[in-house]
Amino acid sequence: MNLFTRAASLRRPAAPTASQLPHESAAFAPDGPSDPSLAMLTGEWMIDAAHSRIGFSVRHALVTTVRGAFTEYQSRLYFDGRDPSRSRAEIVLSTTSVDTGVEQRDAHLMGRDFLDAANHPRMRFVSTAVRLVGNDVYRMAGELTIKSITRPVDLELTYIGHVMDPFGYERVGFDGTTTINRSEWGLTYNQRLAEGGAMVSEKVRLQFDIAAIRSIPGG
Repeated sequence: MNLFTRAASLRRPAAPTASQLPHESAAFAPDGPSDPSLAMLTGEWMIDAAHSRIGFSVRHALVTTVRGAFTEYQSRLYFDGRDPSRSRAEIVLSTTSVDTGVEQRDAHLMGRDFLDAANHPRMRFVSTAVRLVGNDVYRMAGELTIKSITRPVDLELTYIGHVMDPFGYERVGFDGTTTINRSEWGLTYNQRLAEGGAMVSEKVRLQFDIAAIRSIPGG
């Protein structure tokens, strides 16, 4: 099985082994008790790529916004509804899967000016701490690696809900976002505009629209 697969149809995923999951590190204590009903969600989950989006947006030429997404990735998630500080996540993305809807622009983003996908085929986010900060809102601290440069980031995650779908799959939804300065990861390419300012903003907003399916013990 290829490391990066984006399933066109649902299947019950095998549960990751403990050795596959990110190592648990010291975590913040939650600011307050979590919703008791979330305790039933405790367990291992995997992102359903067919119903999720890991995207980004960046200001272009001062007046427009370019939006894109990474379409190939692998995930390992553990959510602890009793103690959110024990939750953890890892997402590995293929840099060759960047898609903004314009082939020439995608090729530029994959080239040496930006992601340098030929030499750095992977991007990786690994959580280091999770805490409850509000009603259905969590802050996930982690490390983001791009072009072999690893720096800390904080994601704000909002719990959307939990359902059992008509096909018998247990689903949970989260929306997450953070803003990074791309130059901190060596993504420094730019052009200056005659009117002043840069062609591409230094600030990039990352968006995680996640629908996850519970991993079934024993496959």
